[in-house]
Amino acid sequence: MSQYNLPPISKNLRYAFNRVGVADRFADTSVQKSIAFDLALIDFYDKQLSKIEWHIKQQAKAFDQHALVLLRSVPGIGLILSLVILCEIHDIARFPRVQDFASYARLVKCKRESAGKTYGTGGGKIGNAYLKWAFSEAAVLFLRGNPEAQAWLEKKANQHNKAKALTILAHKLGRAVYFMLKRKVTFDQERFLAG
Repeated sequence: MSQYNLPPISKNLRYAFNRVGVADRFADTSVQKSIAFDLALIDFYDKQLSKIEWHIKQQAKAFDQHALVLLRSVPGIGLILSLVILCEIHDIARFPRVQDFASYARLVKCKRESAGKTYGTGGGKIGNAYLKWAFSEAAVLFLRGNPEAQAWLEKKANQHNKAKALTILAHKLGRAVYFMLKRKVTFDQERFLAG
C-alpha cells in the first residue's frame, strides 16, 4: 500500500474475510492481478496449514501429556513450541546437569581453551538448532502482554543491550524448562523473574 501511496489497510489481513476487495484498491490491472494471485496463495496456504495443525494436534496425544501441560504453563509456550521442545529433548533424564542441557540447546557460547588460556569462542553449530529456535521464540512470546517480564528485560537491556538481554532471557527460559521437567513442577513467573 505504501509503495503506491495508498492509505494502510486498517483490518488484519490474517483473516480471509478482511482480504475481500484488497486488490480492487489498486488502479493498475497488472497490480490487481498480482495482488489477487498473492491473496489466492495465502488462502491456499491457510487451508494447508490448518490441516497440518490439526494433524499435529492429533499426534500430540502420543506425547507425555503431563510434560506438555508443564511446558504450556510457561507464558509464550503454546502447543507447537511445547511439542518442538519435547521432540528435541526426547528424555530430560539424559541431561545430568542443567549446563549440559543449555549447551545442547545452543543457549551458551562454547569456549576455546588450551592449557588454561582462552582463545575465544567456537563450536557455534554444535547442539540442537531447533531447541535454540524454540527458546528464542519462547523468549519473544514470553514478553508479549507481560509487563513484569518487559520490565525485567528493560533492566537487562540497560546492563547489556536488547539483543543480549533477549539471549539471556532465552537461556533463563531453557534453564527453567530443564528444572520444570526434572522436578515435574509448573512455571512460577514470580520466582523466575526474581532470580
